[in-house]
Amino acid sequence: MSRGVCPRVNCCGLLWTVLAVIFGMHLCHVDAYSCHEVRTAFQLRSVGPVHRVPETPVDLLLCKHQGLSCCTRKMEESYLIAVKRETLHNIQSYSYELEHLFSGHADAFQMFQYLLSFSQGHLSSLLEGNFPSLSRHALPHVNQLFSSLSQHLRGANVSVEAAVHQFFNNLFPLVYSQLINPGMEREVMREMDDCLRMTRQDVNPFGPHPAVMIQELVGALGAGKHLGLALTEGLEVLNATEHISLSKECVKALVKMVYCSHCRGLTLIKPCDGLCLNVMRGCLASVSELDQPWRRYTTLLEQLTNAMAKQHSMELALLGVRGHVNEALLYAQLHGPIITPTSLPLKPSKNNKHDLRTLSEFLIYVRRYRSFFAALPELLCERENVIGDSTCWSGDDVVER
Repeated sequence: MSRGVCPRVNCCGLLWTVLAVIFGMHLCHVDAYSCHEVRTAFQLRSVGPVHRVPETPVDLLLCKHQGLSCCTRKMEESYLIAVKRETLHNIQSYSYELEHLFSGHADAFQMFQYLLSFSQGHLSSLLEGNFPSLSRHALPHVNQLFSSLSQHLRGANVSVEAAVHQFFNNLFPLVYSQLINPGMEREVMREMDDCLRMTRQDVNPFGPHPAVMIQELVGALGAGKHLGLALTEGLEVLNATEHISLSKECVKALVKMVYCSHCRGLTLIKPCDGLCLNVMRGCLASVSELDQPWRRYTTLLEQLTNAMAKQHSMELALLGVRGHVNEALLYAQLHGPIITPTSLPLKPSKNNKHDLRTLSEFLIYVRRYRSFFAALPELLCERENVIGDSTCWSGDDVVER
């Protein structure tokens, strides 16, 4: 019997020996791709606490593969959080430059509000210096004119043409009593004030100057108003990138693309181009829907910018208010005795060009970012694939590019 038992003992011993060798080979395989590198990457990329990196192999839910692993389920949870944070950060880094471009130009156009204030002071000084008899009663109308122009530039439903007409309508009774008929009694003038205001456009005491002033201001402020509104709307569209929601399936796919290779000790290999584009396009499907509206918006923005450049210069239009009012008052003084109901409509000048150097630069950037939402997956994948190796990570294994 002893002879019968011995072979069985030897077979069992042989089996355990083989298992020990296989296990040792597996351990050598783990050492070959070194969990130390995984631990280092886990710490450097701020994925989570380094003690989560295992010393012994474990089963995984997401990064499954045959053989041993340098990851744990806790690490997978950390990878889910980290890859979501990193992807959103990368998206923001690309949209930041565009947001900065739009917000910077939106702020630049607010400088025209200061230009309005300067022009208002310029006109007030003219009245006080050259027409002191008018200034005290005319200044409230000056303030009202520039208040209306400012509201228009900020996007309010205020007509530039109506504001200028109202200004000259209110100015006519003062000019009539102080410059044309300075000796007229106040009581008589009070009775005539409303009549003069209502008939000013028919009587045309200021010649062509109100019409020219209207044309210049309508062209310049109108284009500036619509461009400012468009820039604000563009910022609101871009803000959508700050509220992107990545689905659970998207985040899992991102982990398989970015971090599952780490579980096999492959911390430097990059995702394959096709894998990255498929994952990013899937994650950003809702964002890509903004592509066509964004293209239409940038086309409109370009048209507005070109229109503003071709119209009267806003600086010249606003600074020209003083000159137009001065010429209008001198015209009334000169033609006072023979004022007749004439009308002199003028055609807009085609010779003035806008002198904002920033407009041409702005258009270059607008054209560059016309396909921003459609190109965002490619931009993100370029960030991921900074190393041009011959092999890449397919999501499950190392393959040839």
